[in-house]
Amino acid sequence: MTRVAAVDCGTNSIRLLVADVDRATGELLELDRRMTIVRLGQGVDRTGRLAPEALERTFAACREYARVIEEHGAERVRFVATSATRDARNRDDFVRGVREILGVEPEVVSGDQEAEFSFTGATRELAGRSDLEGPFLVVDIGGGSTEFVVGEDHVRAARSVDIGCVRMTERHLVRDGAVVDPATPERIAAMRSDIEAALDLAEATVPLREARTLVGLAGSVTTVSAIAQGLVEYDPARIHHSRVPAARVREITEGLLRSTHAERAAIPSMHPGRVDVIAAGSLVLLAVMERTGAQEVVVSEHDILDGIAFQAALATE
Repeated sequence: MTRVAAVDCGTNSIRLLVADVDRATGELLELDRRMTIVRLGQGVDRTGRLAPEALERTFAACREYARVIEEHGAERVRFVATSATRDARNRDDFVRGVREILGVEPEVVSGDQEAEFSFTGATRELAGRSDLEGPFLVVDIGGGSTEFVVGEDHVRAARSVDIGCVRMTERHLVRDGAVVDPATPERIAAMRSDIEAALDLAEATVPLREARTLVGLAGSVTTVSAIAQGLVEYDPARIHHSRVPAARVREITEGLLRSTHAERAAIPSMHPGRVDVIAAGSLVLLAVMERTGAQEVVVSEHDILDGIAFQAALATE
């Protein structure tokens, strides 16, 4: 077993996984998994730059993660940064800060690379299950972008498009610096139009409708599952590999779009950092299900972070 630390720094959150990985079997023994909402992508869609306060929130989380990594004695650390840093003109400030804190060079990966990590993490333990039919469509709804990957034992096609939950919220649901609550029909329609245009782009590369099983990743999807199950607190064990029917996703999405900030914050399983962006994220999920005709989404807690950890272990050979 190889002990690795994987860091996934996205637009909305930064996450850490420390695990022992068997390079021969792909088995992953989780030692520590944690997530911090840092909103690194705050304002990037509008300004093209990472805000100083967003960078400081991210660096504070990195300092905490450095302590955890040292405590566990990880042999290798891999840090992957995704949508927000791809888009930012001042990403060198981010790279320099991470290098100083963690001692590793952050990899600002392409959307295609991000998609491959997500697919590996999500499907490694699904392959061969008799109750799930391939090909799989893995949909990773992040803060700045959403990745679409189709494949079975390997990736057949992948595409990243800019319809993450933070980006859609900032573009369509914010007025004078505050989220409009509840969202107006006009704003919802404009957001839906943006999402549909992005799905057209994705479908030009990825055969979305050929997949037989839809696998949903990341916080928007796992939160929808938690709401669907009526969980009194977020429970990864109950969320992992849960199945949410399309009708329930539609019901939850419509409810979130009609709700106020206070109503969303009162949902027991809602992370405070997702209160403002969950409505947009769930609408992306609903639009994907309607486009593909998927009757349910299989929810996975294993995603890009697990794929990064697995690839980090292989790189030690």
